[in-house]
Amino acid sequence: MSEDSHTRRLLLVTGMSGAGKSTAVRTLEDLGWEVVDNLPLMLLDRLLDAPGPVDNGGEDRPLAVVIDSRTRGFSAHRIVDRLDQLRGRGDNVGMLFLDCAGSELVRRFSETRRRHPLALDRPAEDGIARERELLEPLRRAADHLIDTTDSSTNTLQQMLRNRFATAEGVGVTLTIMSFGFARGVPRNADLVLDMRFLRNPHWDSVLRPMTGLDAPVSAYVAEDPAYSEAMERIEGLLALLLPRYAAEGKSYVTVAFGCTGGRHRSVHVAQTIGDRLRAQGFSPTILHRDLIP
Repeated sequence: MSEDSHTRRLLLVTGMSGAGKSTAVRTLEDLGWEVVDNLPLMLLDRLLDAPGPVDNGGEDRPLAVVIDSRTRGFSAHRIVDRLDQLRGRGDNVGMLFLDCAGSELVRRFSETRRRHPLALDRPAEDGIARERELLEPLRRAADHLIDTTDSSTNTLQQMLRNRFATAEGVGVTLTIMSFGFARGVPRNADLVLDMRFLRNPHWDSVLRPMTGLDAPVSAYVAEDPAYSEAMERIEGLLALLLPRYAAEGKSYVTVAFGCTGGRHRSVHVAQTIGDRLRAQGFSPTILHRDLIP
């Protein structure tokens, strides 16, 4: 690649087969990225040297390149070395690694009746184990690590939009999430707050079919004697921490509020705290992981 080539943003997309790379490709394309899938590593320099398409503002569109265990001549160490070379001369280069628990990957391959690309004539577990070993150097070197074990397609799309539709250097990208402990703690959460100390609308037969987005449920939760002080302290804590995270260079923060089922207390608190932080000048994305309409 020539030294005077015009530099544009480059994102290497990699990760486990079945962890969501296809969703990432579609989402990045929707966000205006140019995406090249399964590019042989030897052609990367040639691709970067070629003039790129421009967006409506006349700027080069950012480029995402998908390289994984299917790639011809794949070598994780060579990829890491090449990215380090590009970064060393000042290029804007990042790497996204999509991970997922092995048991969930097995379920996904079984559900779709696909064969694992590294185990075409063997159980998917064999291919998953081999691929995890091959990709470990990339996982360690990744700038963006997203575990999709507990994520729906819509949730993954939202996380990708949060990270790659926002201009860099604009402070912390904040996600406020509700969830139910019955389905596990979100793997991508930075802070987890347990709302099970609040009175539970589940035990009221009228409120049970509703959610924390409904006014009667919100009023019921807010009547808990500990509610007002707890909300003030949580809001104050986040208002204190978020600027500190930004000052330390942390670009993405996910705060997860949990209750038993993820439908009532956590939903109400996540929505309320998100609204309060928005009033303070933050721009949170609010997700309700386990809320079923």
